[in-house]
Amino acid sequence: MTPEELRAEMPALDRGVYLNTGAGGPSPRRVVEATEAALEYHEFEAPTGAGTYGALFEALDETRDAVADHVGVAPESVALTQSTTDGIGRIAAGMDWEPGDAVVRTDQEHSAGILPWERLRERHGVEVRVVEAAGGRVDRDEWKAAVDGAKLAVFSSLCWTDGCRLPVAELTDIARDAGARVLVDAVQSVGQRPVDFGAWGADAVAAAGHKWLLAPTGTGFLRVTDEFARELEPAQVGYMGVEDPEADDWDLKPDARRFEVGSVSPVPYAGLREGIATVEELGFETVTDRIERLTDRLKDGLGDRLVSPERSESGLVAFAADDPIATAERLDEQGIRVRDIPPTGTVRVSVHVFNTADDIDALLDAL
Repeated sequence: MTPEELRAEMPALDRGVYLNTGAGGPSPRRVVEATEAALEYHEFEAPTGAGTYGALFEALDETRDAVADHVGVAPESVALTQSTTDGIGRIAAGMDWEPGDAVVRTDQEHSAGILPWERLRERHGVEVRVVEAAGGRVDRDEWKAAVDGAKLAVFSSLCWTDGCRLPVAELTDIARDAGARVLVDAVQSVGQRPVDFGAWGADAVAAAGHKWLLAPTGTGFLRVTDEFARELEPAQVGYMGVEDPEADDWDLKPDARRFEVGSVSPVPYAGLREGIATVEELGFETVTDRIERLTDRLKDGLGDRLVSPERSESGLVAFAADDPIATAERLDEQGIRVRDIPPTGTVRVSVHVFNTADDIDALLDAL
């Protein structure tokens, strides 16, 4: 598959210039068709065939396998969730918090990586330490001091604000050496470039498929190491998360699957599998090369308005505007979809493999 062939399969792109994949990406027809086929199979064939639950369990196992293979981990270390926010929340709720415990995060986190710790501060007296990471620059000495004595360190592999990549493995090593567990938000990385969750060394990684992986909304996934999982007590327990739901003395599953509670729809996960397959068919060499060429074109055109680094980091590019909200609204009225980023007062452009030089030029002309 070529980027042009992918673009031809995406009806949403016929209606305007879409440069907002960092918020949520449109899906190609093949993903929607896979999702529709899964719904029909589950409702029309499975009840008198494999069985409703048999079909569900098979679909979830297939999805865990696809996700695990894509991010370089074992299927049993993957729990299927609804979103990145959902995955982060399950970790926050599963840990045993006491007054005085500390969480470390960067100042570039999405609300998904901020709100759980604010709630813990209010309800359990947990200390929240914030380290600067603007431009992807994290002072190692400051990070080392912040994670000293902390219970958990949380950061994004790729900042949603300006598209900068953080040194995940290095920050993880520093935090782990200090005795802290590490939770990474990887939603802006998956689908943009190859990732290996195992190589990062983090205790948990949360992500989702509805952005760069071209999948439907509701397709989150959470990787948790077995060691960390066994320390966690999920806020909810159900038949899917235990070894034997009929046993009087039941036990939670010894891995990430303890975070799966009960029946969910297998339908969106069929779209996630197809989205992953589509990205892999394109190949990351194609994806990253096209994103780099298009973002270079965009950065050249933005000139001194550019906020993101000049070097190629990702498909997310932020630029300064006198009124970011009004700028995003004005562009939307012209059929160009971007978004404003309230925490930094900038406008963010998301460039994916299906975008073209014409898309970039249309944005620059409108500016």
